Amino acid sequence: MLGELILKTIIIVVVVNTVLAFGGFLTWVERKQSAVMQDRIGANRASILGLRLWGLFHILSDGIKMFAKEEFIPRTDHRKLFLVAPFIAWFFALMGFAVIPFSNTLHVAGYELSLQIANPQIGILFAFAMMGMTIYGLVLGGWASNNNYALLGAMRGAAQMISYEIALAAAVVGPLIVYHTLNMQEIVLWQAKLWGGWLPLWGIVVQPLAFFLFITAGAAGTKRVPFDLPEGESEIIGFNLEYSSMRFGAFMFTDFVEKILVSCLAVTVFLGGWQVPFLTENGFVFRGETLLALSPLVIWLIQPAAFFLKVCVVIYVLMLVRWTLPRFRYDQLMHLGWKIMLPLAFANIVITGFVLLVLKA
Repeated sequence: MLGELILKTIIIVVVVNTVLAFGGFLTWVERKQSAVMQDRIGANRASILGLRLWGLFHILSDGIKMFAKEEFIPRTDHRKLFLVAPFIAWFFALMGFAVIPFSNTLHVAGYELSLQIANPQIGILFAFAMMGMTIYGLVLGGWASNNNYALLGAMRGAAQMISYEIALAAAVVGPLIVYHTLNMQEIVLWQAKLWGGWLPLWGIVVQPLAFFLFITAGAAGTKRVPFDLPEGESEIIGFNLEYSSMRFGAFMFTDFVEKILVSCLAVTVFLGGWQVPFLTENGFVFRGETLLALSPLVIWLIQPAAFFLKVCVVIYVLMLVRWTLPRFRYDQLMHLGWKIMLPLAFANIVITGFVLLVLKA
């Protein structure tokens, strides 16, 4: 019992610190990717002992700046809510990673070793619930700021989140009908199937429309361009108007954590999770012939690496869109969510159910 508790604690520490480190790294990636797309150098000034390392030290300088800057707290009757709101959003965004399966289960010395903090039967519902709870930090922060403009930004954010969370959840219903489970690990295991002995039946293969809807709605849920109306500081005043110092940084960092979470969910549901094509428990096998035999430990180490690579690809695509499309008008945002994406998600559910009925018949 004590050994399992220690093992679980280690897994929690590894997962949380990896997500936080990756989120910080994405602040540099976003700058550099935008610089490449706009034909400029990007972040490169910060240095340590004369070393610049392509601007990587800007991550440290930004963190120091956030903590060292003077914090302004407006006069408000809800001071405690104002102070805690950024960390409410940040906390629930992190909680969503508790059910993400980063690897399969490895049996070692009587213990089950898996890079998954919890594996409930309703894992995907838990992840969506945690994503939905982040809006409380946004709304409470705008409301407790004692500023009408911040409150308007919070209301915009709430309307946007509600609109796209519905489309996001509806997009996943089609794949869940196919998988017949809400358990995240079982969803990944289902995608190990091969069609014709060579084509992996990942979610993107069996549900391409659902994947497109999920990625679009997920991008809206992270509040990044072109869906950054809650905090579009270049044209409108956002919910974080009155925030400064590290509390402002916590709100911004939450966006990156949410982007990682959406990418992890997309990889788990649509891109095979930790699955590697033709990699079985014995090694790489193609049509019954073993191409490369591997030990269980090596296979288990390959799985989180494959998961991480897929997440990086999804994040790259999201950032590519972020630096390509302009911000939507608010009416365009609502039109896309309610009149285009949601009907398409419902149509996908109906078509999926009809096809499954025909195949069973």
